[in-house]
Parts: sequence; structure tokens; C-alpha cells
Amino acid sequence: MPIDQRFFDYQGPQSLRALLAICGIESDDADDIEITGIASSQNAIEGDLCFFEGKASQAKSVSSRAAACFVKPAAAAGLPAGVIPIGTSHPRASHKLASEALYKLKDWQASGEAPSIHDTAIVAPTAFIGAGAAIGAGTTIGPGAAIGPGVQIGENSVIGANVCVRCALVGNHVKLYSGASIGEAGFGVTVGPEGAEDVPQWGRVIIQDHVTVGANTCIDRGAFSDTIIGERTKIDNLVQIAHNVVVGRNVMMASFTGISGTTQIGDGVVMGGRVGIADHVHIGAGAKLAASSGIFRDIPAGETWGGVPAKPLKQYLREVAWIQKQIAPKKTPK
Repeated sequence: MPIDQRFFDYQGPQSLRALLAICGIESDDADDIEITGIASSQNAIEGDLCFFEGKASQAKSVSSRAAACFVKPAAAAGLPAGVIPIGTSHPRASHKLASEALYKLKDWQASGEAPSIHDTAIVAPTAFIGAGAAIGAGTTIGPGAAIGPGVQIGENSVIGANVCVRCALVGNHVKLYSGASIGEAGFGVTVGPEGAEDVPQWGRVIIQDHVTVGANTCIDRGAFSDTIIGERTKIDNLVQIAHNVVVGRNVMMASFTGISGTTQIGDGVVMGGRVGIADHVHIGAGAKLAASSGIFRDIPAGETWGGVPAKPLKQYLREVAWIQKQIAPKKTPK
């Protein structure tokens, strides 16, 4: 999807050679085409620059519409025809440098269109509202809250004290309790020539109507797509939701839950406290996850799982009972 320019400043199209020079990559053999945007490898369109870190046999998954792709030299031959391969030992780190030359996260003090605040909204004197932000009718913004440039908040919502919201679209009747952080960069890290590098996150957070987010909960913006919280979902205090996670409607999650990136949670899922979910996992609609479960694989709709690693709850409890029986002290005959 295109980078949302309400939250990121576009620096304008640039030549591929200019971007490669920023990355320290020789470009004598590269076609000097115009790059107009950035994207993930699967969603790139005309003019987009992407990256791919897999093997040559997997490179066919790269969008054939992409203009060019950072790729390890051994995998370059697997790219679709028409995609210009850019050989590098660190594809994602190179893409980071190029993307930062094309886009910049808007500064908190960015100039521009004045914020739009409805006459019936109540904004605490110590709250900050960035340029181009919009606050709907009947919404309350608490003391110390920071609403970033371009953020949109709907009607009759409650934004608590010291809440931070940026790169986000928030619906109607939403409650964000004190200290919640919405739309900061997720844990994107790659290895570059000089070691670990933070990877910029170019997506957004979408919070639909009637959602409640507990105190000190963090919801990270997406990497290229959006992190989405579905209608009437209820999130407890001290929950971590990583980039690109999609949470369905009417989901309930208790405190200390941690959801890793690009996980999908179906409608009506219920999670006990301290549930941990690995990345790229799908939780089916109506599933129930017992407290302290560790989820490392997909869970079918409607099932109840528990344990570490999680499995169907009845099976897990039978296994626990069997282990306890094996290690119990043996009774000696008198």
C-alpha cells in the first residue's frame, strides 16, 4: 500500500543510481530508472523499490511489478523477469538506507495545516495536538497526551493522560487509557555491515470503533501495511501488539499478553494473561488461549489451547497429570 503522507514526508522520486550511491553500491551496470516508492517484496508496484532475503528458489514470490529489488547475489537469478536485481550482502539494510532517502517520519513539531478540533471536544491544556490532526465531536484528550501530526480521532472517544498516538487512525467511542502508546515503530531490526540496525516502519495503526486499550499497552505501527484492531476488541493493561498484527472484532486479551509481528487473530478470540504468540501465526475465530500459553503454530477456530508449547487444553492437562504421576514419590509397603 502507498505510504500515508499524513504521517510521512515524501522526498520526491529519485533515480536508482542516486539511491544506490547512498547505499554504497556500485551502479555502473544498473539501469538508471526513476524510483517513486518503497514496498515489501510481495506488494511492490510500478516504480517501487523492495528487498528480498530468501533463496533463489523462493525469489519468484517477489512482485513482478517491482521496479528493482535488493537481493543477495546468489538469489538474483530467481527474481521475476523485468525486476532489476541489486546484489548486496545486506538487502534489508540497503533498503533501509534507500527508504530513508525517499521518506521521513514527520516530526512532532512539523509545520502544516492547523489541527481540526471539534467545538465539543475537550482538550487538556497540557495536551499536544500536531499539525493536520483531527479530533472529533465529544472526544476528550487528557493531560500530557501527545497526538501526532496527521492523526485522526473520531467522535466520543477518550484519550487518557500521557497517551501517545502517532501514525494512527482511531475510530469512534474508543478508549485509550493512561500511558498507552499507539503507532510507535515496532521491533524492526536487521544486520548491516556495522552490526544491528533499526529498520524504519512505514505503516499505520487502525483502531476501529468501540475498542478499549488498557493503560501502558503498546500497539506498534505496521512495517509497510497496517496494524489493525477490530471493532469492540477489549485489551487489558500492559499488552504488547507488534507491527502488522491484525486483530479481529470482539477479541479479549488479558494483561501481559504479547503478540509478535504479522500474526492474525480471528473474531471473538479470548486470551488469558501472559499469553505469548510467535510471529506469522493465525488464531482462528472463537479460539480460547489459556493463561501463560506459548503459541508457536496456527490454532483452529473454536478450539481451546494451553501450555508451552501450546496444544489442545485437554491433551495438555492429561500430559501434566501423567508427568506428575511419574515423578510422585512411590509409596513403599509397610
